[in-house]
This record gives sequence, C-alpha cells and structure tokens, in this order.
Amino acid sequence: MRALLLTLLFITTSAYSEPTEVFWEDLVPANYVAPPVDIDHALTTGQQNLSAPVVAKFNNMEVKIPGFVVPLEGDQDNITEFLLVPFFGACIHVPPPPPNQIVYVKIPGGVPAMALTDVVWVVGTLTTEGWSGEIATVGYTLKGQSVLPYDG
Repeated sequence: MRALLLTLLFITTSAYSEPTEVFWEDLVPANYVAPPVDIDHALTTGQQNLSAPVVAKFNNMEVKIPGFVVPLEGDQDNITEFLLVPFFGACIHVPPPPPNQIVYVKIPGGVPAMALTDVVWVVGTLTTEGWSGEIATVGYTLKGQSVLPYDG
C-alpha cells in the first residue's frame, strides 16, 4: 500500500509543472531591433511597429507573466477579456506598445475586477496567435487560468 501511495504521489507531482515565468523582454526576438518611435507622431496616429515579430518558442507554453490589465470585456465585478501590457497607461493614456509587447487574455468565467494600477501575474497557455481590436494590434494570445497579485 505504501509503495502504491508513493507511486501515485510521484506521478501526481511529476505530471504538474510550474508555469514558465516570462518577462516582457523575453517576448521580443533576440535579433530584433525596433525602429525608433516618433512620440509626436505616435500621439497623433497611435500604435507603431505593427510588424514587430513574436518568439515562436512561446507558442502553446504554460506561462506566468506580470503586467497591467486593460479591461476589454466584463462588468464592474468580473473581467473576462483584457489586454496585458508592460506598463501602466499603455493603450489608455499613451499609444499602445508594439504587438509583441501586448498579450490578449481571455479567461473563461472571468476574474474579479482589479485596479488598473495593480501589477498582476497572469497564468495560462500563451500562443503566438495575434489579435486585433479597436485599442491595439496584439502579437500574443493567452488562455488564462488565473490572475494573482504580483509578488515582486
């Protein structure tokens, strides 16, 4: 019986793996050099560098990525779709960053609404599937599992 319990424990713990922590600089290909941003032009025209490439190795990877939430769908209590961005104000107060610096997140069932100034971790399956909406063109999509407070 003890051997069976140890085997089950081993199978259970080896089947679960922690998601890979991914940071914004990881989402930009190593050899990619972004063209300079003309801030005056960006303020009047919006998002620039729309052809910014993504990193293929992240396709279908379980990840944990920090960022700020820009709500897209939901209500005052729950958010079901949002953009995850690397800095506060992106897509709201300033033009969006390049597509490889924005993640479109969809969480079935939603998560509790949070302050826009809160940094969070988002856990889920990241893909290199793009998304486009009124606010921005996005390079990555994430099927979210959870949103957690950022622990630094």
